[in-house]
Amino acid sequence: MAKEKKNAISPARSEDYPEWYQQVVKAADLAENSPVRGCMVIKPWGYALWENIQSALDKMFKDTGHKNAYFPLFIPVSYLEKEAEHVEGFAKECAVVTHSRLELNSEGKLVPASPLEEPLIVRPTSETIIGEMYSKWVQSYRDLPILVNQWANVVRWEMRTRLFLRTAEFLWQEGHTAHATREEAVAETNKMLKVYEDFAQNYMAMPVICGQKTEGEKFPGAVTTYCIEAMMQDRKALQAGTSHFLGQNFAKASNIRYLSENGSQEYAWTTSWGVSTRLIGGMIMTHSDDDGLVLPPRLAPLHVVILPVIRSDADKAGVMEYCENLRAALMAKNYDGKPLKVEIDARDIRGGEKTWSWIKKGVPLRVEVGPRDIASDSVFVGRRDDGSKKSMPRAEFIATVAETLGEIQKNLFARALKYRGENTVKIDSKEDFYAFFTPKNEKKPEIHGGFALAHYDGSAEVEDMLRKDLKVTVRCIPLDAEEEDGVCIFTGKPSKRRVVFAKSY
Repeated sequence: MAKEKKNAISPARSEDYPEWYQQVVKAADLAENSPVRGCMVIKPWGYALWENIQSALDKMFKDTGHKNAYFPLFIPVSYLEKEAEHVEGFAKECAVVTHSRLELNSEGKLVPASPLEEPLIVRPTSETIIGEMYSKWVQSYRDLPILVNQWANVVRWEMRTRLFLRTAEFLWQEGHTAHATREEAVAETNKMLKVYEDFAQNYMAMPVICGQKTEGEKFPGAVTTYCIEAMMQDRKALQAGTSHFLGQNFAKASNIRYLSENGSQEYAWTTSWGVSTRLIGGMIMTHSDDDGLVLPPRLAPLHVVILPVIRSDADKAGVMEYCENLRAALMAKNYDGKPLKVEIDARDIRGGEKTWSWIKKGVPLRVEVGPRDIASDSVFVGRRDDGSKKSMPRAEFIATVAETLGEIQKNLFARALKYRGENTVKIDSKEDFYAFFTPKNEKKPEIHGGFALAHYDGSAEVEDMLRKDLKVTVRCIPLDAEEEDGVCIFTGKPSKRRVVFAKSY
């Protein structure tokens, strides 16, 4: 009788996906909940992932002409009030500072003491404060465009949180640009959407659909919001990044005006765009399995971990010397234009425990070296993406390691793309739509649904109905969707194209 395979993560994805996700985060030592409700502590392995994301994106931003700056964490409440739709969209999520100091009361407890003349909002996003500064910086058409990005933290008061995916405080970047013409601002909005698409697919190995948000789903105060949407392994959608064409709405609210070439006073055209630590959650849910985290090599904090196999004191010196030489040879190699990141795990713990700790952390390649391997000048290599293990000559492994990492990167993307394709369907009736998004077993809702491509007339009433009935939303109107005459499956009204519906995070 075949022995049943045991996995490192319990429960499995198919048993309890939300709990599986939490256990992957825990097993990989990425982050944990903090004493501050709704906030998280990002641990070194998780923060190394964020640093790699930052590094890659920062270069992409600078290569497209943007420069980094920093703006205040605190925003006067009157600034948010300038743009009515914006303040309405964020009001319920704002954290508000009302006092400037603390003092001891008669019971010996610290209490707020000095009320502020005007409350301050802890930055939920920076359009208004940056707009205030741009109004000072922009006087003439010669001052435009302004192409600025900031790496920062923001606060959006969330009651139901999940590590990386939705926390009260999170890390992100937010680009804010100002232009002399509508055409320039629209081009910028689309350019940055393509930067996000490039990063998601070529670094994260996460397939995304580029699309436009509906009126009901767009950013508060924007004219148009574009997004990248990805499918997770529970078939829900994750909005992984957004790029907003703000028109002149924020320019008028903040009085960002310039003297044009023909001498007239004009309002600037602005954009904003951002991604956050939510990308780490997306990476986890796109690639990881029932043994833990699986990392794309281009973002992995470590490419190769070397595990010395020492069975006696007599073995130790020889094995460690061989491992050190192997590490040096590997670090002389490049992958993705940079030296390979390699570590030796010399901890004095059981070999199985050591191996599984790195499997759960998602390191792309594990290399075991013991006396027998040294005798044959070979190494025992394990790949995290497909679970394969084999012995191979040391020289061959060194010579092909960069190629192998490239294969892993491509394999992860291909696998995720295949999964999305298998779970994306065209639906042409309301009955089929409701059946697609309704779990067969309400007491234990298994992974179900996916991306539904259906005709839709654009009405807010349909969106409200689907949110209420199924917790389904229009994720986007795909930018590459071909025109296709049809009728909305909910109202029977004419429709020019199919849109993407899904449950989402």
